[in-house]
Amino acid sequence: MSMQFAKFGVYSIASVLALAATSYASAPLNAQSVNISVPQSQISISVGRGKLITLPSPIEDIFIADDNIADVQVRSPRQVYIYGKTGGQTSFYATSGSGKVVYSAEVSVGAEISSIDQMLRLAMPNAKISVSTTNNFVLLTGTIADPDDAEEAENLVQAYVGEETRVVSRLKTATPMQVNLKVRFAEVSRSLAKNINGNVMTRDTTGGFQFGVARGRNFGTITDFDTSGFPSLDASSLFGLPAGSVSLPFNTNTGQFIGMGGTSFNTGQASGLDTITAAGRLFGLDISTALDVSERVGLATTLASPNLTTISGETATFLAGGRFPIPMSTGLGEVSVTYQDFGVSLSYTPTVLSNGRISIRVKPSVSELSSNGAVKVNGFEIPAISTREAETTVELGSGESFMIAGLMQNTYNSAVEKTPGLGDVPILGNLFKSDGYRKNETELMIVVTPYLVKPVNDEDIVLPTDGFKQANDFERVFMNRHSSDGTGDRPKPSVAPPVASGPALSSMAPPAQDKTAKKSSGSQGAAPGFSFDQ
Repeated sequence: MSMQFAKFGVYSIASVLALAATSYASAPLNAQSVNISVPQSQISISVGRGKLITLPSPIEDIFIADDNIADVQVRSPRQVYIYGKTGGQTSFYATSGSGKVVYSAEVSVGAEISSIDQMLRLAMPNAKISVSTTNNFVLLTGTIADPDDAEEAENLVQAYVGEETRVVSRLKTATPMQVNLKVRFAEVSRSLAKNINGNVMTRDTTGGFQFGVARGRNFGTITDFDTSGFPSLDASSLFGLPAGSVSLPFNTNTGQFIGMGGTSFNTGQASGLDTITAAGRLFGLDISTALDVSERVGLATTLASPNLTTISGETATFLAGGRFPIPMSTGLGEVSVTYQDFGVSLSYTPTVLSNGRISIRVKPSVSELSSNGAVKVNGFEIPAISTREAETTVELGSGESFMIAGLMQNTYNSAVEKTPGLGDVPILGNLFKSDGYRKNETELMIVVTPYLVKPVNDEDIVLPTDGFKQANDFERVFMNRHSSDGTGDRPKPSVAPPVASGPALSSMAPPAQDKTAKKSSGSQGAAPGFSFDQ
């Protein structure tokens, strides 16, 4: 019968549409109005709990969209009982015998809020936490004393509602946490440079012709040896001749005669280089050679460790270095001066997360003045800046370290300058060319370590100047002491001892301390004035 009803309905609708198309102008159709009802109320109930609703008039029918989320029990025509079964949302309608909607509502079923509130108040009496539930979702808002409380509250609620319900924490600390950041720059740079320059000069003693090659220096001269300052004595006996036959200059310092036709070689000195010289006469030529050689080995290390403290969400900057002036022309014949920073700088913005971890936007930099790349403007020489810099965002726990940048660089440069043709001659060609090379090795590492810190008592802070007494003249000269304590060591900063349980962070009253307590002289390598929360 149902199939026939369905077919009849289809055929009837088709015939009506055909009839309407043929008689559209003479018999227009009347528009049919449809009444769509939407829920007028909101009901929030917990799983396993319910609410009794008294209606304004008797009802005949009830409708619920999903009876797996919530269900209804009817005890009388004017009272219904709605109870939650599982987390979610559904719709509920109650109508009279004539089809009029007597009551409608959007039903939300979630975890029991009052029990969660009571549990959190017992576990964290100083916290102000609000709980909102909807479907299988629990939202925690409010303020807490410590970031660790946020994780604890989330774990408690998650254990109470079960794994099928998601817990989201939007808790904030009542007192912003302070973050101390320690950044370490460790750099080792090794360099090796060698230079060999060949220089040669010759003189033809018969015609006086001279030829030479010099690189980066004034080679000097080859001249006849000047004997005018020496006395001339009889040297006939040296050659087996009668006395008075031969006279030669006599060097009274060495006690020897000086032969005629001597040659003086002056090779000079190359600036910053060691010189190996050789001179003599070969095939009637006076020849002087010089090898300028140098080898430079350099080792430089840099270790900078700036520390800076700021509150969560704020930006802190640090600079240990200086500023150098840069002249700038204004275009009107005047020169203005601006200043450029250089040295060890640090800029960072920490954010303490709800789970106690720290998100850090950090920008460390190490820069120094360098003559490489320097320029001259209006007669002023402006040096270049050699910079090692990094900028990144990392997430760490208190006391954890992370390497945010590293550099390993090896460079090798070699250059040969030579006289065309002569520089290619085996062995002797080395006198007509210059060979130099440079090798550099650099290793750089940047490590950051954040700490969550709290204020400490002034009595617990040890300064590097505490206990220092200047040595007198006797101790400084005869005992090699820099201070009068006998050891030369000065007190170093130490970590403050743990404080007994006191007021919460939001309280302004500090824990009670013994005013007569003495400062500790131990050394544990921490910055003064901070008690690291580890």
